[in-house]
Order: sequence, then C-alpha cells, then structure tokens
Amino acid sequence: MADERWIVLGLGNPGDQYAATRHNIGQMVVDYLAVNSKYSSHKSRTEIADIRVAGNAVTLAKSKSYMNESGAPTKALADFYKVNADHLIVIHDELDIPFNTIRLKQGGGDNGHNGLKSITQHFASPNYFRVRMGIGRPAGPQDPADFVLKPFASTEKKELEDFIARGALAVERLIEKGLETAQQEFNK
Repeated sequence: MADERWIVLGLGNPGDQYAATRHNIGQMVVDYLAVNSKYSSHKSRTEIADIRVAGNAVTLAKSKSYMNESGAPTKALADFYKVNADHLIVIHDELDIPFNTIRLKQGGGDNGHNGLKSITQHFASPNYFRVRMGIGRPAGPQDPADFVLKPFASTEKKELEDFIARGALAVERLIEKGLETAQQEFNK
C-alpha cells in the first residue's frame, strides 16, 4: 500500500574504526540506499535520511549508539513517526548464513545477535522485518565476537559492492512487493 511510512534501520556501531567491519554491513546497505540523500541528526539519537520507495515514505536510520543499545533509539524514532514494528526493517549481519547470501524474514528469535535482542526488547515484539546479510562464520578457532568486528577479507571485498547493492534491492522489494515475493527472489 503506497503512502505509508517505513523505517529501515541499518545495524552497526558508530565510529570510523567500525565502518568497514562485517558487523556494520547493515549500515553499509542503508548508506547505499541513501546515496542521493543527506543524513541529518534526529533527537532519537539516530542519523536519518528520507527517500521514497514505491510511493512510500522511507526513513533510513543509523543509530548513534553501539549495536547492543540500538533498541532505544530505534523505538524513539518509530514513536516519533508513529511506525509500528510491522513497518520496521532491520538490516543486520548474520553469522549463520554464508557470505554474500541474503535471507528475509519477519519475526523470530535474535540468534544471539545483541542488536536484534535490544530492538525486540524495546518494541516488546520480534515481529519486525529482517534483511539478514550473511557474513559466514570464522574459519578455525577465531572468536565470532572478534570476527564480526574485523574488516572483510580481500576475497570478500571483491563481491562486497554487489552484495550491498543486492541488500538494498531486497529492502526495496520488501516494501514494494511484500515479504513473500521478496523471499522468492532473495531466499535462494
């Protein structure tokens, strides 16, 4: 339905030291969507940019808080725009999906992802949409918490731009065509 507002949140951590890390893939996708827009600071402790997708107002958002505290700013932004969880799309890194793979879903658990845990807690509901950007698991004994805070490997960087563009397209399809159609296109 056109002319409804959506919030698209790219999960990540603030600061240049995190900008190119696997954990910030959500913010990379939001930046791709915002390429012709300008961010402004919002009182919810987010950076926002407005675009339109299929006739709908879309507020792109990046929290100024660390990932594990992103729920409060996201909820404050949603309250400001009077947007419910069913019009929130969260883009995030996913360890349990191979690199360069996208999965879309609505609801579900947080799978140990502290950003999702914080959002679910503040919305008192897990029923928001997720664009799960696969980053894979570390090879060998590396701690997953360290792995997500590292930059992409040189082999991954060759595919990263296309991966980010497909993540942005998945968001657009979800808003334009709905979850089932978007899943048929991206959950392969």
